[in-house]
Amino acid sequence: MAELHRHDIVIVGGGAAGLRAAIAAVKARPGSSVALVSKVYPMRSHTVSAEGGAAAVARADDNLEMHGYDTVKGSDFLGDQDVIQAFVEEAPRELTQLEHWGCPWSRNEDGTVATRAFGGMTTKRTWYAADKVGFHLLHTLFQTSMQYGDIVRYDEVFVSKLLMDGNECRGVAGLDVRTGEMMGVLGRAVILATGGAGKVWPFTTNGNIKTGDGMALAYREGVPMKDMEFVQYHPTGLPGTGILITEATRGEGGHLINSEGERFLITRDYGVGTKAELGPRDMISRAEVQEIEAGRGIDSQYGQHVHLDLTHLGEEKIMKRLPMVRELSKIYAGVDPVYEPIPIRPVVHYMMGGVDVDIDGFADGVDGLLAAGEVACVSLNGANRLGSNSLTECLVFGARSGVKAVEYAKGTSDGDDAALARMGEEEQARIDALRGKQGGGEKIAAIRTDMQSAMESGCGVYREEASMQQTVRDIAALKQRFEGVTLEDKSKVFNTEIIAYLELENMLDVAESVSSSAASRNESRGAHTRKDATARDDVNWLHHTLCYYDPAGPRLDKKDVTLGRWEPEERKY
Repeated sequence: MAELHRHDIVIVGGGAAGLRAAIAAVKARPGSSVALVSKVYPMRSHTVSAEGGAAAVARADDNLEMHGYDTVKGSDFLGDQDVIQAFVEEAPRELTQLEHWGCPWSRNEDGTVATRAFGGMTTKRTWYAADKVGFHLLHTLFQTSMQYGDIVRYDEVFVSKLLMDGNECRGVAGLDVRTGEMMGVLGRAVILATGGAGKVWPFTTNGNIKTGDGMALAYREGVPMKDMEFVQYHPTGLPGTGILITEATRGEGGHLINSEGERFLITRDYGVGTKAELGPRDMISRAEVQEIEAGRGIDSQYGQHVHLDLTHLGEEKIMKRLPMVRELSKIYAGVDPVYEPIPIRPVVHYMMGGVDVDIDGFADGVDGLLAAGEVACVSLNGANRLGSNSLTECLVFGARSGVKAVEYAKGTSDGDDAALARMGEEEQARIDALRGKQGGGEKIAAIRTDMQSAMESGCGVYREEASMQQTVRDIAALKQRFEGVTLEDKSKVFNTEIIAYLELENMLDVAESVSSSAASRNESRGAHTRKDATARDDVNWLHHTLCYYDPAGPRLDKKDVTLGRWEPEERKY
């Protein structure tokens, strides 16, 4: 192993959650050394692509109780209510702090922060910066982090293993993509902030870097994955590319229409009531699928879709509030939303499940390991996340985990550097053996494509027992085929084939946990919708699913949901 670096804490991931954790850590305990390890330059983290906004109470017609209830109801009563209470209380402070650091939130004419409506919210509580909030939010965090010399960045380093001292996580082994050498980055606590795993599916809003790396790292060390069956489809993705058309379009008054020109969310009963286009994402995605299956879809070279109509908003409003939507639509769909509707269909967007962590971010079963953001399941989002809660989640729980990590590190001794270095050297040997690996002739691309097809078949918008069980079998078979992958690139410098191999290894583990968890849940709740078990069953299934790694196949268990003031009720809008 080429290098060994020691810090107080190590953060893996340079997006919103990772950067917020780093800033919180050095502010909570000045002088602490914080390593920020990212497989891409931080401003290329997927946070940058968020468009619509971030949720927090800001208006006179809003309060914390309303935000809390909306989130609990949106979660289909699977969100932990102590977590939700903490989240809504901290959210306004975090977004205000971001403004003080320079985030250019859009403004009302009186100078107050502008807010827009989002699905499942009872009032306008989504702060926005036109439709480029992810870019501005990430830019603000990145610039702020650069003020602190104690945050040491390791860019373009792919973390392939957690370094363990017994049951304690003491750092990470990472492949420097530029040199092909492994490095050990040691700390007395490690925070995973690596985001989700949308690339496990073929049609997703997620960029190519979203391959479930942090989830797989924790999973293989014995940490359970929680609620992995709950995968959010966003109702407005561009057919063919999966590029997101933000929910802000509906918040600003956009209409969904079918081939007959109907606003089908109003003319038919899809459970969203008077909210119509401002219903939650899971319900609207299902409505679109039902419209297509009923023969009211619109044909295109990419299959059936419906339309998102913004033409009645006018050019001035679109250019002020939704300029990037117009740009994306013109470039990638060939339509100008000022004059014609945008083709859209449901697309994989977000994972409610992830690394099982407590309210402070500590992972279950491994000491010194924390997680925050989409990689984690705290559980704020339960069975369905409300749009615009996720960016705020990265800030709230990123900050919380950063503070808790330095507190933990202060009371913990260093590990055995020599033993940890040996683990890193073993990982270097494993990676080196992959260069030009002669397997059974299997190709990365073929296995990845088959994995994505299997996941779409069994773990899509609608699910059934037979197809889910088939996906479980298919993923197990693909993991066997993966052992026979042949690699051709023997180089060390920027060997992207090895990165693709490691990412596929991670995605297969995530796919295993998703499909196994989904096949076990015999009800419909939130994003997990079964055609053969259509009712929500609080008597038997009001619990979190836990999935543990085992070389012989995953092991499932359950965990109680933390209830509170809001008792489960029928989820109608």
